[in-house]
Amino acid sequence: MFRTIKSDIQAARERDPAARSSLEILLTYSGVHAVILHRLAHAICRKHIPLLPRIISHLSRFVTGIEIHPAAVIGQGFFIDHGMGVVVGETAEIGDHVTLYQGVTLGGTGNERGKRHPTLGNHVIVGAGAKVLGGIVVGHHVRIGANAVVLKTIPDHSTVVGIPGKVIHRRSEEGDLDHVKMRDPIADQFEALEIKILALKREVHEKQGQNKPSQELEQTSGDKEPD
Repeated sequence: MFRTIKSDIQAARERDPAARSSLEILLTYSGVHAVILHRLAHAICRKHIPLLPRIISHLSRFVTGIEIHPAAVIGQGFFIDHGMGVVVGETAEIGDHVTLYQGVTLGGTGNERGKRHPTLGNHVIVGAGAKVLGGIVVGHHVRIGANAVVLKTIPDHSTVVGIPGKVIHRRSEEGDLDHVKMRDPIADQFEALEIKILALKREVHEKQGQNKPSQELEQTSGDKEPD
């Protein structure tokens, strides 16, 4: 468990440009505090000790504003950035090197039992306010844009935006998933729309140019007086 916690602290240091030292992260990062307390609660939960894991989870939510069910399975190198309002459900499974931003929910869609929360692959980034709901699978190296609502399984190397979430881009390679360097998926979508609008404008101008001689001919013939 301590090795995993060390990887969580290292993840915060690598992915947050504001981080100055491991000590600063350990003492002041609420997201790291929530993850450490979850590691403890999860270890106790696996030993089938009742009540205590939920008490630890409740205290963690009170202190950090982050709610992670003790039974949720989380891989190493997990980072919650500006984590207020993050919710991770009981049957959620999170792979290695995943980043969640504030307001993210990994939740269910109703009162169903069994596997009812999402599974996230490795190297997934979930933007602020996004909701990933139901027992779906989000593949490896996926980026989910801010405020997206994801209700269906997402393939590897995808970028997802919108309500409901739609795949707007798929990468054949892993690409650079450093959140400091990576492009904003919302900005990518606007850029793609701008390109389409420019292409449509060009097409309209070309058609207007083709129709102009015939329009002038009609005007000229209309100006002529009958013999």
